[in-house]
Amino acid sequence: EVQLVESGGDLAQPGGSLRLSCVASGFRFSSYPMAWARQAPGKGLEWVSFISTAGDETDYTPSVKGRFTISRDNTKNTVYLQLTGLQTEDTAMYFCAKSDFQNFYSQRGDHYTTRGQGTQVTVSS
Repeated sequence: EVQLVESGGDLAQPGGSLRLSCVASGFRFSSYPMAWARQAPGKGLEWVSFISTAGDETDYTPSVKGRFTISRDNTKNTVYLQLTGLQTEDTAMYFCAKSDFQNFYSQRGDHYTTRGQGTQVTVSS
């Protein structure tokens, strides 16, 4: 059974930092691109970042580029999202997601249909 378990969400001040982690199990992690998405209250799902199987390709939505960094450790079956320069607009539930396709890097959110339960990030002073 595929499982994705996120952690690291917390209350942070504007300008602060957090590191989100997602531990994966139930599939060959190193063969699948991964992604992070978020959903703010009353809003739709927004795809934040994508990473290829080896971590050598990454993509970001414009609003987080230069502030967030996605990475992965295939020895630990874990994908990370480092959040810096946090803004109140970053408040959301953050989900990690697994690509539906082995060894095929896509920046389309509809190619990542398996998601975890999420971890809450709240940015407030």
